[in-house]
Amino acid sequence: MQEHHYGPNFHLINDPFLQTLLTELCQSKTIQPQINRLIQLIYNGLIVHTANTLFPKGKVEVKTRMGESLTAETLTQETKAVTVNLARAGTFPSHICYEYLHWFLNAENVRQDHIFAARKTDANEQVTGTNLGSFKIGGSIENSYVLFPDPMGATGGTILSAIDYYQSQVQGPVKSYIALHLIVTPEYLKKIQSVKAPLQVFALRVDRGLSPAHVLNSPLGLYWEQEKGLNDKQYIIPGAGGLGELLNNSFV
Repeated sequence: MQEHHYGPNFHLINDPFLQTLLTELCQSKTIQPQINRLIQLIYNGLIVHTANTLFPKGKVEVKTRMGESLTAETLTQETKAVTVNLARAGTFPSHICYEYLHWFLNAENVRQDHIFAARKTDANEQVTGTNLGSFKIGGSIENSYVLFPDPMGATGGTILSAIDYYQSQVQGPVKSYIALHLIVTPEYLKKIQSVKAPLQVFALRVDRGLSPAHVLNSPLGLYWEQEKGLNDKQYIIPGAGGLGELLNNSFV
């Protein structure tokens, strides 16, 4: 993990392979179907880093094809996980995580929930909150890791609204909420400090492109209050463009 000053619940993944893919994803020359192919590879990497960092592990002993005993540390297959589709930018990433979790967890312990979420903005196009629409929640989240694979962590409103819904409407308690992002802003990281529930955040990049020069030349989060990554319309700078539109090839 890369060092920073944003607090212990934020994990900034230092992975040159994933950074290579993210760099390609962010360029205007990259279009469908390459966008979805890159997203799939990147989220495969994100879920691996997340599981290795947070999920329980145990020792197993098996017989190899050579008839010899082998002892290894593996991920505990009885762990419960729920991945949440925050439509629409999170639809494909959540499906990727849902499928990948089956590689190392028992199928009966893996679930995908669905929430339709959209930014709520005022007349000046400032984000004032999140509209949560339809829900499909498959049951309890007790002793589960609840994942939110949402590519861009811009303002933090969507994640906080989704967590608040689970906390108030779904049976728990949860093991931990986990937000999985490609890119986050300093403003997002500041916003999520207000959450009362257990939350861990994983990302590949912190974008603070509108910060003063001396801040850009300083370690991440050292001058957190002076860092800025959102423009006047609260889009991420330098960012990656509107991934909700790009993932779906639907520009409305």
